[in-house]
Amino acid sequence: MKLEHRKQQIIPLPKFLKRLGHYSLFAVGLISISLLFGTIGYHYLCAISWIDAFHMTSMILTGMGPVSEMKTTEAKIFSSFFALYSGVAFLSITAVFFTPIIHRLLHILHVEDTDDEI
Repeated sequence: MKLEHRKQQIIPLPKFLKRLGHYSLFAVGLISISLLFGTIGYHYLCAISWIDAFHMTSMILTGMGPVSEMKTTEAKIFSSFFALYSGVAFLSITAVFFTPIIHRLLHILHVEDTDDEI
């Protein structure tokens, strides 16, 4: 979705809320894909139950840390790469979610007056 240029007028609140909804849905989609990928990986590669795999994935994605010990080499490698992915994903998803809010705030601060009054 294209954002308005700094010389354009600020979009009305209903359009902004629609934009915010689109960005939020995209962020939720990224979170869902990450949860699905991590849960499946932990379940099959680390041989833990589905609920424990989901719990482990949630904790790693939020930066809280692991809750289960990884015993096999495959489990340790997957867990390491998923932790690296999670760090990047967390920052990216946060940026996606806050982009329309920060853009609107910066746009409000930089809008030029079109009035010729002095």
